[in-house]
Amino acid sequence: MTARKQGDEYTGLGLAIIILIFWLLSTILLIATPISTLGIPGTLSGIGLRTFLHTGLFIVAHDAMHGNLAPGNVALNQQLGCIAITLYAGLPYEHCRKNHIQHHRFPAQAGDPDFHDGINANPLIWFCHFINNYLSRKYLTRFSSILIAIAAGLHYSCGFAYLNLFYFLLLPLCFSTVQLFFFGTYRPHGCQHQRRSKQSLDSKLIYFWSLISCYHFGLYHEEHHTFPRKSWFQLPSCEHS
Repeated sequence: MTARKQGDEYTGLGLAIIILIFWLLSTILLIATPISTLGIPGTLSGIGLRTFLHTGLFIVAHDAMHGNLAPGNVALNQQLGCIAITLYAGLPYEHCRKNHIQHHRFPAQAGDPDFHDGINANPLIWFCHFINNYLSRKYLTRFSSILIAIAAGLHYSCGFAYLNLFYFLLLPLCFSTVQLFFFGTYRPHGCQHQRRSKQSLDSKLIYFWSLISCYHFGLYHEEHHTFPRKSWFQLPSCEHS
């Protein structure tokens, strides 16, 4: 395990707070702005931004699961992780943490809740198996009810259009879930050309694509397993460690 650079713990905590703040501000701004004002370019850009920030919520929770958000402060680390994963999809933090521990103990093999069923590696079937390990029917019923209640409450109390809520709350959650699965699980554990594709790109392009695709957990997934106490923004520097 490599030593943390001095001040990196504050960088990770600061970036986590920035992601949380920007997620909240973008939510308020975009659901309050009429779609007619945003236009097609603004709407698509808003969906893209919200998806990126929504994925960032899961990344914050993920770093918390590794104790990387606030090293030395267990309570703050867990509180921030709980907030992030709750905002992401109302998921139970402890259940996700236990699953992730199993993922690191048995990566891409039996016992890994993020891996396929051991029989069919088809990405669609794998995705359904992946989702089933995190979302029970009870959870889906409860979460759907909460979403409907929130949407109705915001519509009738604040006048927010249902279309805005669909575009900037529901779609980013759906796209983010697919993004995390495809770039953070399927490609690094199911595609043999992952390393070759990384080596074939320009270094600046690599960094940009790695960041926007999955906060570096796609292209640098192997580095994450080797250095689990490194935060997401540190992973590119681990490549040659």
